[in-house]
Amino acid sequence: MQRRPSAAATRINSISRQIIRTGGGRLEPQAPPCDVFINHRGIDTKRNVAGLLYHHLRGLRLRPFLDSQSMKPGDRLFDRIEVAIRECKVGVAVFSPMYCDSYFCLHELRLMMETRKKVVPIFCDVKPSELRVKDDGSRPATDLEKFRWALEEAKYTVGITFDTLRGDWPEFLASATDAVIKNLIEVEEEGLMRKQKQAHASLSS
Repeated sequence: MQRRPSAAATRINSISRQIIRTGGGRLEPQAPPCDVFINHRGIDTKRNVAGLLYHHLRGLRLRPFLDSQSMKPGDRLFDRIEVAIRECKVGVAVFSPMYCDSYFCLHELRLMMETRKKVVPIFCDVKPSELRVKDDGSRPATDLEKFRWALEEAKYTVGITFDTLRGDWPEFLASATDAVIKNLIEVEEEGLMRKQKQAHASLSS
């Protein structure tokens, strides 16, 4: 007997078709190098949450960026990542217990917030209230201030919570993918509206 797709799977397939229609130009040469930038602490989530989400999005013909999958030997770390963040459409911040110990994670989060990307927070095995930027004396005060600001912005953005030991993995992947694709659609539609307004303004002038 053939199994009927779940409601979550049906919803994701529908949204995937919509983003492919609205973003049909993504495969052209001038398209950005990635649709979704996945910000994460590798030691915590690379082999589970971040990695699974990356491959799941790839399976939907989207173009996520994950450092271990999207970079090659010889790439300059900060340069490659900063280009991906600046040119992506949506960011995913996977928060984990050791996230705030990483300068790289906080730097990427700050850049996503400063460039006003739509960010989907995923609180993995950690509560938002438990996330704090620590001052161990090794970081400039200006960096700490910016990191704290970016972290607060993320903590007060509606996100997804997930317990890797007791959580439902298929449902988590469905929910996370659903959130990512909905935000991609919003970005596409906002961009289209801006182009229409610009075209109207040029015709009126």
